[in-house]
Amino acid sequence: MSDKQPEGAGESGEFKQPSVPDDVWERFARDTERDIRSSAPKEPSARARMVTERLRQKDAKGAQPEGWRTGPAWREMDGRAARRRRLWAILGVPVAIAVALVAVKPSLLPGDPFGTSSDASSGASAGTPSGGASAAALPAETAPPTAAPSSAAPDTPTLDRPFASSPAERWADGAAAIVVPKATPVGTFTSAQVAAALKRAKTLLVGANLAPGTLRGERPESALAVLDPKQPRMLDDVNSWLRAPGKKHDPLMLFSRFDPAEVRPAGDVVKVRGRMTFKAGAHASVAIHMDYTFVYPLIQASKASGTTETSGAPTEGSGGGSTEVARTIVRRVLDLELLDPRKYQATPGKLSITRYDQDLGNTACDVYDGFLHPQFDSAAPTGAPPTGPTTDPYDRSRDIEHSGTETCGTVSRT
Repeated sequence: MSDKQPEGAGESGEFKQPSVPDDVWERFARDTERDIRSSAPKEPSARARMVTERLRQKDAKGAQPEGWRTGPAWREMDGRAARRRRLWAILGVPVAIAVALVAVKPSLLPGDPFGTSSDASSGASAGTPSGGASAAALPAETAPPTAAPSSAAPDTPTLDRPFASSPAERWADGAAAIVVPKATPVGTFTSAQVAAALKRAKTLLVGANLAPGTLRGERPESALAVLDPKQPRMLDDVNSWLRAPGKKHDPLMLFSRFDPAEVRPAGDVVKVRGRMTFKAGAHASVAIHMDYTFVYPLIQASKASGTTETSGAPTEGSGGGSTEVARTIVRRVLDLELLDPRKYQATPGKLSITRYDQDLGNTACDVYDGFLHPQFDSAAPTGAPPTGPTTDPYDRSRDIEHSGTETCGTVSRT
């Protein structure tokens, strides 16, 4: 830009100098040239271009949760769960325990989980106290309990009353106890999508802990069917647990399984108590939380032959079969996520596991064959002697994620 001021034209057509002083015009020219240079576009440096591209790629990848693409999420969670896992052996003869009456309800778990015959009428009476009276069933659990259930005078469980002296006498039966909450929209998911996810979460819990085939050691197909095959290595790991159980790959981490050559159910009722909740997840997902305790009454299969059978289990009679009932208590805490397949590597409608914890009460210590092994008072103990602390398996106020180590301990009651 010229630092000389232009000449203007007068009325007669002759040019004349404008009236602006020279020093003012020169200052105007310098300021204008400086502003033009400072506002001109500049090509970014190579380093600036590299940083910009890295930030763009990070933003693009930010739609997926940390570790999801590379696959360590399931493996890291698996390790944490294994460290938190505790096996609780029976203490011997159960001490003072709660409640002496039982709620009368037909079992919604059809058939005999281990293949023995059953009949609906006797199965419905499996939880009826002697004398025909029935206790009032507990209302559904809607919040974490603040204390363990109270104790009552001890009573020996029988084939007619397999839950005698147990807090579970007033619990609901089987799948009926797993109450699905009313669905509402969550983020980009509609009420219908959330409802479908909650229903699948229940299917997972029932298939893993109540399905007859699963309980007798078969492959838990209905539970596996709701899990997302795109969750890295998850199904591969679970399949390896089922195929070759061991200490570091134990199917009991997710599934309740008994050896049918060792035990059979005392009736066809499994008592269940817990709650299911949901909320918006951290990864633009539906996060589902489940915390449930299952109580399984059992008899020894080796003493069951040659007996009369009425309620899916041998009864006292001329055959001289087993009438001793033992109970195994399993508490499971599961966190699941329904991910948006538009933003994540996920299968529409399938669920991913983000946490699994368990407490197993009255089962042999340090036995890793993929089965729960309840201890009967009349039988010699199996597994290693318990060395851990004594814990109440009915205490649902405990946070099992931070409540101890993997040391095998004892239970105060069954």
